[in-house]
Amino acid sequence: MVVRSSAKRAAGAVFVLWAVASLSFFSIRAIPGDPVDAILGGADSNATAQTRQLTVEQYQLDRPLAIQYLNYLGRLLHGDLGQSYQLKIPVWEVISSHLVSTLTLAAAALSLAWVFALVVAIWSARGGRVAAAISSSLEIVSSAVPHFWLGTLLIVLFSVQLRWLPATSGSTGPTGLVLPVLTLAIPLAGFLGQVMRESMSDAMQSPFSLSARARGESEVGVSMRHAIRHAALPGIGLSGWAFGSLISGAVVVETIYSRPGLGRSLLQAVLARDVPVVLGITLVVALAYIVVTLLTDVVDRVVDPRLRAP
Repeated sequence: MVVRSSAKRAAGAVFVLWAVASLSFFSIRAIPGDPVDAILGGADSNATAQTRQLTVEQYQLDRPLAIQYLNYLGRLLHGDLGQSYQLKIPVWEVISSHLVSTLTLAAAALSLAWVFALVVAIWSARGGRVAAAISSSLEIVSSAVPHFWLGTLLIVLFSVQLRWLPATSGSTGPTGLVLPVLTLAIPLAGFLGQVMRESMSDAMQSPFSLSARARGESEVGVSMRHAIRHAALPGIGLSGWAFGSLISGAVVVETIYSRPGLGRSLLQAVLARDVPVVLGITLVVALAYIVVTLLTDVVDRVVDPRLRAP
């Protein structure tokens, strides 16, 4: 059973990577414009006809699209993501120089969102109708706030008015991470909070909670020892999706705060039609999503014994 389940997950991961690679390849090729212009530095470059022809032959752009696609998949199987059109360096170097920054941002935002969501879920479950109503309102508002609007608001408040935190996150150390993390974490916390609050409320009224109260445990003990584990299960299941949404949100957040990262690099590559970088970053993001999803499956089985194989 375990071997079969692992094989299915591995096959699913391979299929997702292939689908992402294929969709990204054909989507970026469908964008109007000549890729030769992107390679040579723009449509206004002074490249001669001979230089353009050599570029076409070097990058095999004169071959049918199907052949280009098969060659692309073949290079992927060998771990070759190609060379950046714009920077003239291997795509792996572009990704490796920004990967840690974006993963740090996403991991910090996910952790903070979890803390916010758990605190609100516990408070609303123990605070009665008023607390539940306040929590519900906060969750709805925060989950609906766009990243660009929230980021601008935080910059105006904490950087311009109060002058507590830097408005950019380029080389300002740990303090430069605070506002980007908050910008990503607050909307996600609102979404997770909605899911976990309902689950926490149900868990507090479940038979195991009633049994714990009958044994003389306090409300704090019931919530922290029993209910919180069950309330966390839906949030754990959504963590893979949440991580993927944080990576996509990083495109906006890294641009707002001028923070180096994969999101900002992806946006710049799309604008410059730097096909290898776009494809490489997209694949790495998909791979990160798969890894996080597999990890959440493991955590689910640790937290919930019912999911463990007999």
